[in-house]
Amino acid sequence: AFRALCTREKLLAAFGARPVRLSTANTPPYRKVDVPFQEYVEQLLKPQDPARLGSDTLYFFGDNNFTEWGPLFQQYVPPTFRIPGTSPAYSFGIAGSGSGVPFHWHGPGFSEVIFGRKRWFLYPPDKTPHFHPNETTLACPPHTYPTLPPAERPLECTLRPPPVLYFPDRWWHATLNLDTSVFISTFLG
Repeated sequence: AFRALCTREKLLAAFGARPVRLSTANTPPYRKVDVPFQEYVEQLLKPQDPARLGSDTLYFFGDNNFTEWGPLFQQYVPPTFRIPGTSPAYSFGIAGSGSGVPFHWHGPGFSEVIFGRKRWFLYPPDKTPHFHPNETTLACPPHTYPTLPPAERPLECTLRPPPVLYFPDRWWHATLNLDTSVFISTFLG
């Protein structure tokens, strides 16, 4: 039911006039911009330009009012994965092809793609990746990672519906949306 409500047409019909908070796709400090959801979908949800900086790339993920989006999230059935003693916090996102977030880390969680494909790059906590805080994931991995020795390359996978990816506590990770993607991350902390 949740997936059926996440089509472009249904999301625009239900939430088109509502404001959404967008963040820049770089590491702190993030710039926040509020726009109507319809404006985001029609004007900003397009393939990323590899030359754009993270500070120029607006990304719809987290930071949104779950009360206003309540009718949608009432239909979401999260995967049954849990870590004892934690309570989940959900972040919903919709992003265009070629967008993503650069390397960062936080507590454990998992990611689920509802529509589209999302590529993940991961390093364990003891291997800090090379990255520039304002370089987009579209610009860095295609040029940098093939030149790295095999032992220095990140772990990589492409997430499609319905599998779920678990990311452990403090693992470095970056993402790249290969298509226009609808996704949810669940933070367990």
